[in-house]
Amino acid sequence: MQRNTEKLFQGAALAVLLLATALLASGCSSMPGQTQPGATKYLPVEVEMKLVKVSQHVYFVQGMAGAATENKGFISNAGFVVTPDGVVVFDALGTPSLAAKFLGLIRTVTSAPVKTVVMSHYHADHLYGLQVFKDEGAQVIAPAGAKDYLGSDVSDSLLATRRTELKPWVDAHTRLVPADVYLTENHSFELGGMRFDLSLQGMAHSEGDLAMVVAPDQVMFTGDIIFEGRIPFIGESNTKNWMEQLEQLRAARVTALIPGHGPMAKNPDELIRFTYRYLSFLREKMGAAVENWISFDTAYDQVDWAEFEFVPAFLEANRRNAYNVYIAMEKESFK
Repeated sequence: MQRNTEKLFQGAALAVLLLATALLASGCSSMPGQTQPGATKYLPVEVEMKLVKVSQHVYFVQGMAGAATENKGFISNAGFVVTPDGVVVFDALGTPSLAAKFLGLIRTVTSAPVKTVVMSHYHADHLYGLQVFKDEGAQVIAPAGAKDYLGSDVSDSLLATRRTELKPWVDAHTRLVPADVYLTENHSFELGGMRFDLSLQGMAHSEGDLAMVVAPDQVMFTGDIIFEGRIPFIGESNTKNWMEQLEQLRAARVTALIPGHGPMAKNPDELIRFTYRYLSFLREKMGAAVENWISFDTAYDQVDWAEFEFVPAFLEANRRNAYNVYIAMEKESFK
């Protein structure tokens, strides 16, 4: 009888051990019946994501410097604001798994629902995590240009590419989430007695960009109007308007400015300087080549890129950026 009891005990212990092992293998460290903050249906992603408290109500996470598919896609910033009536999130990161991890960090601060997600623009490294917050019931606000991006062939083809490049964190279940509200003019809204001011930047870095100021804390989120710590992605951006928007941001009276990439700053001009200098340099060099009827390949090889060549993402982005600016300045010259 004693021997049978011992066997039963050993069998039960083995079952518990196997169950615990299975849970750990699936990325869940809690036992059945327990809820781990941020636990979701999404595949866990092993990246360091540190929550930074900016002010009384504002927090953000800073992506790593590098190209879009490096660091498991965690290369952009996202933030959130805690109000008495719920949470406002700014940008959604580059994969659903990253957004789920971010939501877990939000849950370490507050259990309040995510009421609103403000999207600075619709580019993949800020967009693909949006479905996590939409599934939480959040309203999505974006600049009107985001609708143009969703209606383009680029959005679908890039998602197909990222399903390979960022597999398994971007997969067949990753979807493009449209906004509930598309802004065509500056807009303010309130939540929990706090005011949020949204300013449209027009077609600058993307088809449509916006910045957000958390009025009580005087903290500004700019999205990819500002890059810090890596070469900007230009695509078919309007670099002339982009630089004009940067000039306006220099006058912003805020206690902290959080860009789309890189660390926050207390002084907007400090953070703006690199992006402005890079855009100015491209326009100067490519503009001179266009004016003097020099081919792009020849012009590119003649430029001294020493100031920028050791900045992360230079090899991946710079030649394409220069070409896009060259083409854009050809079009400007025709006008």
